[in-house]
Amino acid sequence: MRAGLGSSLRPLSHRNFSLLWSASLVSNVGSWMQTVAVGALVIFRTGQASWAVLIAAGAFLPIGLLSPLGGALADRMRRKPVIALGNLAEALVAGAIAFLVAGRHDTPLALLGLVTLQGSVSALIQPFSQAILPDLVPRSEFLAASSLNSAQWNAGRIVGPALAGATVAAFGFAATFVANAVSFLAVVIAVLFVRLSPPPGRQGSVLAALRSGLSVTRSEPSCRAAIITIGVVAFVAAPFIALVPAMALRLSHGGATAVAAATSELTTAQGLGAVAGALLMAPLAARVGRGPLLGWSLGLLPVALTLYAFAPNRWWGVATLFLVGLVYLGVLSGLSTAVQLYAPQNYRGRVLSFFQVALGVSYPLGALLQGPVADAIGIGWTTACSAIAMAAIMAAVVVVRPGFARTLVRRPQLADAVPVVGAQRPDGQQLVAAGPAPADPANEASCHGGTLRT
Repeated sequence: MRAGLGSSLRPLSHRNFSLLWSASLVSNVGSWMQTVAVGALVIFRTGQASWAVLIAAGAFLPIGLLSPLGGALADRMRRKPVIALGNLAEALVAGAIAFLVAGRHDTPLALLGLVTLQGSVSALIQPFSQAILPDLVPRSEFLAASSLNSAQWNAGRIVGPALAGATVAAFGFAATFVANAVSFLAVVIAVLFVRLSPPPGRQGSVLAALRSGLSVTRSEPSCRAAIITIGVVAFVAAPFIALVPAMALRLSHGGATAVAAATSELTTAQGLGAVAGALLMAPLAARVGRGPLLGWSLGLLPVALTLYAFAPNRWWGVATLFLVGLVYLGVLSGLSTAVQLYAPQNYRGRVLSFFQVALGVSYPLGALLQGPVADAIGIGWTTACSAIAMAAIMAAVVVVRPGFARTLVRRPQLADAVPVVGAQRPDGQQLVAAGPAPADPANEASCHGGTLRT
């Protein structure tokens, strides 16, 4: 197990990865401070789960709408300046939210507009951030690097909510948004010290690039299966994340500070579970294989959600949401890693953007559907019904479409690495033959994650 954990941390030995990973951790702490604060503020002011999911939808729906454009641009534009400028823009939006809250002009509609603007900027730059992974670590460490990225995002989910609760209690809500604005500067500074390879370059119009990226995505069975699966999981199961403030309201029975504290506890529990999962993914994948590990994660997710749905008190909710966070990390990690492994290099930004589309559209739509349902029948029954639906869908797929399930968990083969003939390499030459096969994570000491903020 010690060797397994060592393999999980191996990407941190690479300077560029370590630098950006540390900076992203600081930024994510700030982002989670804002997420908890804005959710608690809106649910306390309105008392409605619908507003909580609207805020969550505002943050994530742009990912589904704008990620393909970001992916096409990531394969054409220099990535360093876009990442730096994008983070500066997000900092300015966080500062604007702090200004509104401090001046008591923070209507739910105004907060929704600013959160949506910030989500739009994030949607455009996320494909740039994901596409630089091959510049930071060797291919054999993709799974480990992705898991560490997920771990630092969820470490922010641990520290950020705790800081948010303390900050709200000591200084008020506005201070949490100021802290988030400052935290974005860490990434801006770090990316200036990282050398990145140039993108593949222009390959026709942006629209043509989007069409070719979609064609490649549809033609690669594992990428297609992973994207369809994350869409289903995000629509049916993932809305529990947007509804955490509603669960906190049910379990706390208190005022604004009590709701913020309960939201912080639950969010921190999910983050702790995700970090634990990220550290376990590599050694477990090495022992049982990436595919079987993904299958077990998908099967256990409905069980964990059902236990969380009927939490009778805050501590049961914290314990079960820890389990949910651990299992959900396994699902997200396994699916995202499949896309990273099978996406052709020159199309990686675009293929990853379609993964973001599936997640970024399905999650907010599912949340928007479950929010009013939670107002009508309660947060517990809503979450339980989503878990049952998820289990039923997976069982139906295994019975009716067993080939789909096998494609999702198959081991990489040499033929999987064949790129599209005629595509351009970064040096401008055309590809005319197959490239190297992707590493098999089942035989590598590696793990996953990504920058998806769910």
